Amino acid sequence: MAKKLFIPGPVDVHPEILQAMASPMIGHRMPEYAALHGRVTAGLKRVLATDGRVFLATSSAFGVMEGAVRNLVAKRCVNFCNGAFSDKWHDVTKRCGKEADAVKVEWGKPITPEIVDQALATGKYDAITLIHNETSTGVMSPLPEIARVLRNYPDVVSIIDTVSSMSALPVPVDELGIDCCIFGVQKAFALPPGLAVFTASDKALARARTVEGRGYYFDFLEFEANDEKNNTPSTPCISHIYAMDRQLERFFAEGLEQRWARHRQLAGMVREWVTDRGFGFFADEPYRSVTLTCALNTRDTDLARLKKMLGERGYAFDDGYGKIKGKTFRVAHMGDMQRTDLEEFLATADECLAELG
Repeated sequence: MAKKLFIPGPVDVHPEILQAMASPMIGHRMPEYAALHGRVTAGLKRVLATDGRVFLATSSAFGVMEGAVRNLVAKRCVNFCNGAFSDKWHDVTKRCGKEADAVKVEWGKPITPEIVDQALATGKYDAITLIHNETSTGVMSPLPEIARVLRNYPDVVSIIDTVSSMSALPVPVDELGIDCCIFGVQKAFALPPGLAVFTASDKALARARTVEGRGYYFDFLEFEANDEKNNTPSTPCISHIYAMDRQLERFFAEGLEQRWARHRQLAGMVREWVTDRGFGFFADEPYRSVTLTCALNTRDTDLARLKKMLGERGYAFDDGYGKIKGKTFRVAHMGDMQRTDLEEFLATADECLAELG
């Protein structure tokens, strides 16, 4: 039985998107593909609020996260870590043979502008990695405020993961001055996994030109050269790009402001439910994600049992990630989810909680 997904990705995919993925295949060096590619990247520039380059990579986001490290770290990188995926990015940076330090805060806490400023003031670093919305903990760090700090360090290249935030709220890449913004499509974009999107500023590309050992598959300079022809260095996942083309049409039909408002409303619904049912929150109020809520299991509910019960009723539920599994649970409210979807899920969760006692 297929389950309705209320996990933090992949999320449910609309039938129109699945239909778009069944479009007849074209050759990736044909003019038809160049037209598709150009249309998609133009739409993405609207979503990202950028006039710069937007690249499409056939990969999970972590492929490009690794690629960014290989392309953009020349001297030493500081990895800001406040959850499982930001911790993993530090491990990836080290595995790429780069000099790197992890600045770690407790899970559930944000990376603050003060933390970033303190690290960069040492003068040791020429690149940073930061996850805007740490999916493992439901913490959204204050990116606009951090971006203001980064302006004081023009020699530092910023590599920002917006995997579970992009399109759910405004992330204006040019205004924020992000050098490399990275995201996958299986979360707020509500597409099947397998496509990653990233940007590269002029500063980022200039840095890449000075770095050896960039590899080939994620070589930013290869992407730059192929972008001139509305293409990619290697064969792209054309079916996914058809899907992105259709999804961008749906974004603009809904309206970006309306899309952002819907995500805020869904987040408010879940937060209200969490409070009313006597659970707590893993993140403090100013830093709670608008795409997923990470709740504290203050009622000592048998979350594994709750997950099983919801599964039997046709819903996929997440009972916490990594070291906070069982102590927390996460409810996603992103992508194409509507109020009625969430109401149905929360009502079913209530039935299960009543049975659990």
